[in-house]
Order: sequence, then C-alpha cells, then structure tokens
Amino acid sequence: MTSTVNHILGDPVAQRLLTSRIPARLAYCWKDGTPRVVPILFHWNGEEIVMCTPDRAPKLRALHDGDAVAVTIDSDEFPYKVLSVRGDVRLEPVSGVAAEYSAAVCRYFGAEGGAAWIAQLPAGMKMWRIRVRPEEVRILDFETRFPSALSS
Repeated sequence: MTSTVNHILGDPVAQRLLTSRIPARLAYCWKDGTPRVVPILFHWNGEEIVMCTPDRAPKLRALHDGDAVAVTIDSDEFPYKVLSVRGDVRLEPVSGVAAEYSAAVCRYFGAEGGAAWIAQLPAGMKMWRIRVRPEEVRILDFETRFPSALSS
C-alpha cells in the first residue's frame, strides 16, 4: 500500500468504519459484464479487507484472482460517513470456517451470538476468502469531505 493509502486508512473515520458492525458492500462484474453489489460481513486485518463466503456462493462464479472490485462501508445516519476502497481480488479456498469469518461474525453478533452462528454451520463446510488489498481509498464524511459534485 502506498503511504497515501495508509494515511487515509489511518484516519479516525476510516478506522471507525473498518471496526464497525456495518456490512461492506462488495461491487464486482458478473460474467456477462453487468454490475453486482452485495452486502457482506468483513474483517479488516490491518492490510486487507477479508470477506468470506461459502464455496457455493454465486459470486465465486464471476470473481477471479486479479479482478478489480470496489468495496464501500458506509453509515446510514447523517452526516454520512463513507469509506470507498478499490483493489484487486485474491481468492483463497479454506477447509472449514475461516478465522476471519469467525472474527467478523463475533464482531457483528457479539461473542455469544457469533459462537451460536458458527455452531449452526454445516460440519465440513468449505469457504473462500475474498481478499482485497486497498489500492485506492477515499473518505466522505459530509462534514469536511464532500463528494466532488458538492465541493467548491
């Protein structure tokens, strides 16, 4: 990551969003070239946004290593906070439940709720890690950083 990307990711707004319970929105192109956006739990490991999905998820039919994607994490209360990330995908198969998935589920549902969610998953489940290393990052906070259409 460049120093600019690291600087933006270190911003308090970015850090709050990366550790929030707000789902990420993963944007990618389907096999026919049309856009898709899906909400997905995520884990920030300090270098990558890691999303995990069951091996039968439709998005895996369209995503390939090196594909360009966008990820946003945005609040739903004004003044809106938006973290917009672009990067390339790295896919990695996992036998069982990925550690990043467990960490995300526990963050979203709490320790007890997360453990209950993991316990109900099928034995022998296969997952995929969808890793996105931020290459381009922007923050909108609607207080000091506005969309370019609103900026003077």
